[in-house]
Amino acid sequence: MIELKNLTRKYGDFTAVSNLNLTVPPGEIFGFIGPNGAGKTTTIKMMGGLILPTSGSIKICGIDMKTHPEEAKVNIGFIPDRPYLYEKLTGMEFMRFIADLYNVGEESFLPKAEKLLAMFSLIDWTDELIESYSHGMKQRLIMAAALLHDPKLIIVDEPLVGLDPEGIKMVRGLFRQLAEGGKSIFMSTHTLKVAEDICDRIGIINKSKLIAIGTIDELRQKAEIEKKDLEDVFLKLTRF
Repeated sequence: MIELKNLTRKYGDFTAVSNLNLTVPPGEIFGFIGPNGAGKTTTIKMMGGLILPTSGSIKICGIDMKTHPEEAKVNIGFIPDRPYLYEKLTGMEFMRFIADLYNVGEESFLPKAEKLLAMFSLIDWTDELIESYSHGMKQRLIMAAALLHDPKLIIVDEPLVGLDPEGIKMVRGLFRQLAEGGKSIFMSTHTLKVAEDICDRIGIINKSKLIAIGTIDELRQKAEIEKKDLEDVFLKLTRF
């Protein structure tokens, strides 16, 4: 589903991401963690086609992002940490705007949109301007919109920011349900407990390089500490 080969991004003399090699298969929830400035956001932007790599390649569902960017992006649902929305639109108008971008048919649009808005507890706000939404509501709207075209890959940057406990529980369950349905989820987060609880595998990036990857047990083995939570493993592996 995701295949990154020797992915590198430089800004002048500064290397933000260095020779990143990573594969995420269908049906996996993959956590991507690292200190601030490690290269997480740069990696996500390259995967989403927002910036070009200096070298290396990105394939989404077997499609090369560089040579066929539009075909690759159709397979992606992107959920950013900070929702940027057209606040003079209503919730439903925004959903229709997204549907037009992804060529969601008119016949299927309304039932899909209503189902997603109901799922994210926004159905009573569909005709309200987005500017009246709370931050948590905007985050839920972004999530609903990202799923509207039924993408095969969901890229999520800090998925639980701004959500209340009920919303967090719902999103956790939704991610697992999507993965069981064969979708891949690539999740970047600073909330290590969330990554430990719901991710099948976790990659740790530090100083632009992927320094460890595996299940939580495999990461414990690499860190040479047993029966510790992900926070302890993370601190041990990123200390140097």
